[in-house]
Amino acid sequence: MPARIEDYALIGDCRSAALVARDGSVDWLCWPHFDSDACFAALLGGPEHGRWLISPADPPARIRRRYRDKTLILETDFETEEGSVTLIDFMHISAGHPHLVRLATCRRGKVAMRSELVMRLGYGAVVPWVTRMEDGSLRAIAGPDMLTLRTTAPIKGEDLRTVATFSIEEGETVPFTLTYSRSHLPLPSPIDPDASLRQTEEFWRSWAERCRYEGPWAEIVVRSHIVLKALTFAPTGGIVAAPTTSLPERIGGVRNWDYRFCWLRDATFALLSLMNAGYFDEAKAWRDWLLRAVAAGPTKIQSLYGLNGERRLTELELSWLPGYEGSRPVRIGNAAHHQLQLDVFGEVMDALYQARTGGLAADETSWALQRALVGHLEAIWSEPDEGVWEVRGGRRHFTHSKVMAWVAVDRMIRSTVEFRLDGPLDRWQSLRNEIHADVCRNGFDPRTGAFVRCYGGRELDASCLLIPLVGFLPARDPRVRSTVEAVERDLMADGLVLRYDPAAADDGLPRGEGAFVACTFWLADNLVLLGRRREARRLFERMLDLRNDVGLLAEQYDVQGRRQLGNFPHVFSHVGLAETARNLTELDKRARQLAPSLPKRAGEQQ
Repeated sequence: MPARIEDYALIGDCRSAALVARDGSVDWLCWPHFDSDACFAALLGGPEHGRWLISPADPPARIRRRYRDKTLILETDFETEEGSVTLIDFMHISAGHPHLVRLATCRRGKVAMRSELVMRLGYGAVVPWVTRMEDGSLRAIAGPDMLTLRTTAPIKGEDLRTVATFSIEEGETVPFTLTYSRSHLPLPSPIDPDASLRQTEEFWRSWAERCRYEGPWAEIVVRSHIVLKALTFAPTGGIVAAPTTSLPERIGGVRNWDYRFCWLRDATFALLSLMNAGYFDEAKAWRDWLLRAVAAGPTKIQSLYGLNGERRLTELELSWLPGYEGSRPVRIGNAAHHQLQLDVFGEVMDALYQARTGGLAADETSWALQRALVGHLEAIWSEPDEGVWEVRGGRRHFTHSKVMAWVAVDRMIRSTVEFRLDGPLDRWQSLRNEIHADVCRNGFDPRTGAFVRCYGGRELDASCLLIPLVGFLPARDPRVRSTVEAVERDLMADGLVLRYDPAAADDGLPRGEGAFVACTFWLADNLVLLGRRREARRLFERMLDLRNDVGLLAEQYDVQGRRQLGNFPHVFSHVGLAETARNLTELDKRARQLAPSLPKRAGEQQ
């Protein structure tokens, strides 16, 4: 059995990432990139599907772990009767070959240690051919992939595993490095593990210290921003939603999706959060990635793309993997790339508007693309879509989708006026009025006293909490206030917000999932805007308690099982955390961002 989701920690090099369990086992690693095949897939099966365990030979009496301050360098302390060992895990930051570095350092006494390396490429399906080289390193080859292990520990082959048993005394360190390369290339040159550690520490700390947030949760916010940075694919600027696939939204269920791709929605929220923290290099890289990804034209826009902007993300099921705690199927690829999700137009336009506001220079090409996108949106905004939650039960007129269509047009109007850009202002203002009136007429249900999930329905949806957060209506509008009250009354489980009521809303899948973490942060944001700051702070601090011991959050939380669920760690969750912390401490700045820059035209509903 794999560890509980919250028992994992993340390490990465801004090209790929690994999950390390509390017991010192690397149970997930896709190499060389986030969306590559996994060479360690025990997370979705067992040790036989690939893992790398380094730990004391005897069970430790106590395990404690942490990240080095402002870094993604993981330190795990093992305390035994004989002594104590710290395992230092990190991925070398470099544009060259990817390296996973593990350093076992004895702090006290003398401790017997073991290493068990089970290399299984192709998501646990392929056993590589292993050869010991003249310099003592091990080379493992399977098709196009090659892994090279270097260590001073005595290693040997045993039952298709590479194992080592060794003892270390106080002050001693035994290094291990595992390197990925293409099998047709020469063996990669070794790296100095100590020098790599210093370089990696300097990289993360120098990046983290640029964060402009100075509120009471500075350390927590920096940790969330480090997660966002780690999930940014450095070569292109794309931001993946999570480094994992098929961690279930319900244990034993089928809601298991591949999140190792770049959702325009998730990446846009991440972009805005990074810009608010002062990270404009990442914002520019993402903006450039976006312009390349959607260059096929407005009628071809997708909700998600590959790391390099790939469009075809064919969804497959891996039958040989039993899934996390038996949660099948295990999927790679994601069929949602075929869906129509109108909200992405609004998120993209808002991001590009905020980028201009933040001082990122724009060119004529980007504005021409925006005009083309909003021109296409003008023709399709009134159509049903699959919505923000990517339902698989058919298209509907989702209220949130229409709200975000309004956002797209609104941000085009703002851009035209504030930055003196060319555009049909009168036509856009008329379109903005039309969409606004349509949402207020059809998206608000007087019987429920709330904005609802779909036109004509009565079911609540947490996405309607975004209405004041995007400036569609002020938070103190009676309809917004009553929507918040309805969510608090009918859409919460043990104090956490559900996306929607799974018993009432048919999304095309079997029922059952946890509370979506970001939704509870959205509720806290609404409470701040409503002046209910004490309640907002209590809710925010409740969410902080759901983080694991190294500050990480998955997509969802199981309020009954008291455990994290879904892909991990999740961009949406960490963006929500960072932005709610900012809203609690910088409300005036947030209010200015939401304030309309133009007066409403006559006839536009308030």
